[in-house]
Amino acid sequence: MNPTASMSQPFPTPQALAAGTTTHAQRRFRIATRKLPISKAGVIDDLTERLGIPMPEMIFGDNLVAITHAPSGWSLAFSTPDALDAVDKTDRRMLKVAYARDWESTREGTTQGIKEVVKPYDWSYSTDYAGTLDPATEKQFQPSEKPIPIELLKRRDPILFFDDVMLYESELDDNGISIFSVKVRVHDKRMLLLCRLFMRLDNVIVRVRDTRVYVDFETDEVIREYTAQEDTFENVKRNLLMSGRLPDDITIAMRDPNLLAPMLPFVEQRREAVNLRA
Repeated sequence: MNPTASMSQPFPTPQALAAGTTTHAQRRFRIATRKLPISKAGVIDDLTERLGIPMPEMIFGDNLVAITHAPSGWSLAFSTPDALDAVDKTDRRMLKVAYARDWESTREGTTQGIKEVVKPYDWSYSTDYAGTLDPATEKQFQPSEKPIPIELLKRRDPILFFDDVMLYESELDDNGISIFSVKVRVHDKRMLLLCRLFMRLDNVIVRVRDTRVYVDFETDEVIREYTAQEDTFENVKRNLLMSGRLPDDITIAMRDPNLLAPMLPFVEQRREAVNLRA
């Protein structure tokens, strides 16, 4: 094969997809992750046309995390195209950067300038995507009040498989950050998947949307929990100051979703479960 032709290949080859995929079998489940380099122009152009919105600056269009229950064929996957397809494609949830808001307050009735800094889709790439179920599966999630057993997950059981898969990232025109990624941690008797959107629009808002998928390998029960948290940028910064952090520490802290998430109020929460045992 011509090496130059391989470098210019706009879409990953089947061999590249296979080489980038890691699979771990645990009891009756298979956990697969796929990590490939940042997508090239061909993939980006295809997704832009297919989804109808511009793509983030960094997109890993072929990355994937999937959980499959082998006996039933039940499968839940997390993919970049499906995550971006859940981004609002209208201006209903449009966010404005701080300087656009200030500009607008001094020029009531004028919109031309604002159109230069806002876009007719959710350009923060906020998504409530919680995974894609195989449409052929017969067993579906049902609403549940059963919580994910956090105490069991806090135990220092050996980690048999771990991966951290980036799906996309945007610097929001240098006004913040929007990151969507999936982490998976597998133990002998249980596993946890965390799919997280972290979005910070400077001087406007801080947002965390988490989907947690818990699998009990002994009972074949799967619990999925979705939570959305957010607060104004100023409130978060004020709370950090009240916690005793210095200004330099606050700048670092505002980039850390693990630190900020416990401080953010919940705006949405839902939980569902499915038992896959025949």
